[in-house]
Amino acid sequence: MQRVIISGIGVEIPESTITNDELVASFNDWIDQKNVALAAAGEPLLAKSDSDFIVYASGVKNRHVLVRDGILDVDRMAPRIPARGDDELSVMAEFGVKSAKRALDHAGVDPASIDMVICAASHQQRPYPAIAIEIQQALGTSGAAFDMGLGCSSAAAGLHVATSLVRTGAQKRVLVVTPEIITGHLNFRDRQTHFIFGDASTSMLVEGLGEGKSRSGRFEVLDTRSWTQFSNNIRTNFGFLIRDGQENPSVVEMEGNMIKQVGNKVFKEVTVAAHRFIAAFLADHGMTPQDIRRYWLHQANGRMNAMIMKLTLGHEADEDRAPMVLEKLGNTAAAGAIIAMKQYHEDMEPGDHGLLCAFGAGYSIGAALLRKM
Repeated sequence: MQRVIISGIGVEIPESTITNDELVASFNDWIDQKNVALAAAGEPLLAKSDSDFIVYASGVKNRHVLVRDGILDVDRMAPRIPARGDDELSVMAEFGVKSAKRALDHAGVDPASIDMVICAASHQQRPYPAIAIEIQQALGTSGAAFDMGLGCSSAAAGLHVATSLVRTGAQKRVLVVTPEIITGHLNFRDRQTHFIFGDASTSMLVEGLGEGKSRSGRFEVLDTRSWTQFSNNIRTNFGFLIRDGQENPSVVEMEGNMIKQVGNKVFKEVTVAAHRFIAAFLADHGMTPQDIRRYWLHQANGRMNAMIMKLTLGHEADEDRAPMVLEKLGNTAAAGAIIAMKQYHEDMEPGDHGLLCAFGAGYSIGAALLRKM
């Protein structure tokens, strides 16, 4: 059984941004229009959004988006991403390739030496050909590639699979790519979710490390773990069977089929589940939560992460112990914990332990216990 390391991490964050105030102004303009019709019909009016509410509920103040055009247009409220031809590089693969190249540069590895690519993301642009195979071709890697998804735990689950394959010798180098274009599937007319998400792409290169060898500054993967439990509280119904339930199968109704969640239930249930998962995972390695120098948690909700840390440590954790990137980037789904790790690890000393942990739809939780080399 080989030792395994994360030899490279790449992050690609789009330049375009949208502030809370901009998002709220667009949403409330739409509400004003909608409420005129509802009032005329004698139906209950819809509530407006508020920047202060968004910060309180989530901790998000800003988000980066792959395409800003169209999102704030009251008549559209969705990014304007033109369709590409079948022979052109897809939008999602292009986004993934950008972070993948950064990870390969960080690792100092030639793409040809990669023998597997996993595209692990909460949403895939299409079922087939796999986005991972398209990334494989664009990069010039060898071997095989496949897509996988587990909601916001996708990157952690991809790392779990990659680590297992490398540890057993089935693969030599596995690239886990997580291009998250959440704004393309977000209902910007839903008060509960319109403010939560942003776009980002991350990649991790997982490879074996010979006995007695070391890679200064990198992280050894001591163990990984995944957990799931069925829940409808975070859900999307978008899929190929939607057409077959429509009166007119040539028109696909998106309303009700995009991202939705029961926020209060998710907060309570996932907070407890994540705390128990972390404590049990560490205990199985003879460790306590206090033994972990840094926690890189899923960047979903600032209050949720604070509560998980308080339950786990027995006291509040500061930004040094559990750093957040949520305020500036929004919830970038499966990419968030990887971004936090990339941005907050260089000050760690050799021998320090870190825990990467993501949680989300499913419910699902994935984690990796790491040691700085």
